Amino acid sequence: MAIVNAPETAASTQAARPITAVDWRRTVRMGLLGGLGMVFIAAIGMFEELDGRPMIVPILSLGYLTVFWVPFVAGYLAAKEETLEGLAPPQKGLRDPLAGLVAGLMGGLALWLLTAFMNAFEWRDVFLKLSPTLLELLTFGNDLGFAFLALVLGSGLLGMLGGALAVLPESGRRIVVGAIVTTFVVAILEVIFVDIFEGIGLEAVTDLVYDINGGLAWGSAIVVAILGGTLAAVSAGASERSRTRWTAMEPAPRRTASLAAFVIVALLTIFLPIILGGIVNELLANVGLFLLMGLGLNVVVGYAGLLDLGYVAFFAVGAYTTAVLTSPISPTLLGEDGSVVREEGLLTIDFFGWEGWAVLGAVLLVAAIAGIVVGTPVIRMRGDYLAIVTLGFGEIVRILFLSDWLAPVFGGAQGVRQIPSAGVEALDLVDLTITGVDPRSIFYFVAVFVAIAIYVSWRLSKSRIGRAWAAMREDETVAEAMGIDTVRAKLLAFIIGAMLASFGGMVFAVKVGSVFPKSFELLVSIIVLVVVIVGGMGNIAGVIVGALVLIGVLGGPTQPGVLQEFAEFKLLIYGALLVYMMLQRPEGLVPSLSRSRELHHEEMQQDAWLASAIEEDDDEEASI
Repeated sequence: MAIVNAPETAASTQAARPITAVDWRRTVRMGLLGGLGMVFIAAIGMFEELDGRPMIVPILSLGYLTVFWVPFVAGYLAAKEETLEGLAPPQKGLRDPLAGLVAGLMGGLALWLLTAFMNAFEWRDVFLKLSPTLLELLTFGNDLGFAFLALVLGSGLLGMLGGALAVLPESGRRIVVGAIVTTFVVAILEVIFVDIFEGIGLEAVTDLVYDINGGLAWGSAIVVAILGGTLAAVSAGASERSRTRWTAMEPAPRRTASLAAFVIVALLTIFLPIILGGIVNELLANVGLFLLMGLGLNVVVGYAGLLDLGYVAFFAVGAYTTAVLTSPISPTLLGEDGSVVREEGLLTIDFFGWEGWAVLGAVLLVAAIAGIVVGTPVIRMRGDYLAIVTLGFGEIVRILFLSDWLAPVFGGAQGVRQIPSAGVEALDLVDLTITGVDPRSIFYFVAVFVAIAIYVSWRLSKSRIGRAWAAMREDETVAEAMGIDTVRAKLLAFIIGAMLASFGGMVFAVKVGSVFPKSFELLVSIIVLVVVIVGGMGNIAGVIVGALVLIGVLGGPTQPGVLQEFAEFKLLIYGALLVYMMLQRPEGLVPSLSRSRELHHEEMQQDAWLASAIEEDDDEEASI
């Protein structure tokens, strides 16, 4: 009886708290973190760098947005309280906007103190980004008194609005967030929307929505916010209902729905690039390139649980194999005096003739050999040791391609240039030249290999070797005790991952037309790993989402994304996003079911125990 009544007492005590009571420790912590974030964003130059990009004309620029979203979020977090299991949710009231106000004031005060120090002292000898332009932006072109009112009171108001957001019911909060997010997306993706509407001949729409100098017109911003809030209200719970309906489907209808979705995606892949502009096609081609590598690394890391930090080596193997076989000035085809022995490469990239298949076969064969060479020495290693050794192999491959010793084969620091375009001819119906200057043809070229990689990954995940990888990922010792040949499973993971990465290398060589050792640095491996982790390890849909979000929006190491303004800060954002995902959502944006169960196994056990304990209490009470 005591166990049953204890939660009721705690619940009533929590609900009866005064409405003006504030969790000052949490509020101060959020205020300090918010102030630190605002000072950091200004001190690294992000504020000044992004101020030239208008968001809502003439009200808001991207620079001010990157600073002043912080007190709003800090105010919301200061007011938000988690509802403990078994307890009633705390009452909402004036204490929530009050907590947000205090957190916002603290953040604005920290930013004003930075402004005052910049005005009093010369800091540029130590902090290069603390420039007079930044000081003018922080003071709004006025004195410190005006800056104090604008920064401190403005941040306090934003924090109070964030705290008020926590007071709203779930439906109201969804509408407000939907309106804000929709307005931000439409403003930040201006280049994409303009390119798409120009491709379909509706330039008049973008002329109405966007200002002539860039950014949303303020009237358009209001309309977009209303539409976004309305859409959020109408679609409330739609994703959850769809997920529940999909889970409840019988196998036969689910296969039919999957086939229909596949046909729709295939048709969109074929016909959308025709109406899309060159910018979108180029972005999608870059996304597809990293998606190829991400799908291969997902086999190694997501399916088999083998942390490979030298994965770029397989990407380089595919690119250099294609270059050596097809370039007319490949070092292997030059005479001793440097003269060209042949006017063409050993093979041409013609993917419906035998030479095209020969190139593809050679790339796959060399990649498989590379997978065996890398996988065999590390077959007994696990965890951090495996990661360090594969990292070493990746650097060894890059240095070998760069070395003078192998320059007669791979060209050394000069690389291999003049890689020919790929040609496609079939039954006198298709005659397409795939060249890097044509984003549409490159997109189709990438899409073919992405489709192959997705199909191979899907079939492997459902096969016997896929189940062996899953068992090995969860517990290698137990998998060996159950009779799984872990040596064979690991080698197959490295080989298949290497083959899929070699697809990406071949596409990269054809797209760029030249390969250099500098294109295959460690950073490529890290970014591909971030794509897999953020999207969702072990899940094909997660890898696709990760590639779209990271590569499409921020861009790759040298490839531009939609947000080209963030090019200088993309690695900082990658790192911050990775830390956040590891702490808050380690299963990724679109997690696989098995991965979620592995990561939240202890929570599921605790919930099961709590449910059984409640049932026992109910039985005991009924018996009494």
